[in-house]
Amino acid sequence: EIHLVESGGGSVQAGGSLTLSCTGSGFAFEDADMGWFRQVPGKEREGVAAIDSSGKTPSHAGSVRGRFTISIDHARSTLYLQMNDLKPDDSAMYYCAAGSFVRPVPPIAESQYVDWGQGTQVTVSS
Repeated sequence: EIHLVESGGGSVQAGGSLTLSCTGSGFAFEDADMGWFRQVPGKEREGVAAIDSSGKTPSHAGSVRGRFTISIDHARSTLYLQMNDLKPDDSAMYYCAAGSFVRPVPPIAESQYVDWGQGTQVTVSS
């Protein structure tokens, strides 16, 4: 059974930083393309960042580019999202997801993913 478990969420003031982690099990983590999404109640889930299985091709949504960095550690079966200069608009439930990218669909498109974690809450106060 595939498991994706997120951690690292919390409450932080604007301008602060958090690092989210997502540990995977039950599948070949090293072969999976991975992504981070976020969702605010009442709104659609938004793709934040994605990285291919090689770990060499990250991509980030325009709203977080320059502030967030996705990375992956295959030895630890863990996906990370380093979040700097956080803003109140970044407050959301953050989810990690695993899939297999199909070009030319953008990597941060929700349709690229089949397995999802339960999420970790990030709250940024002004």
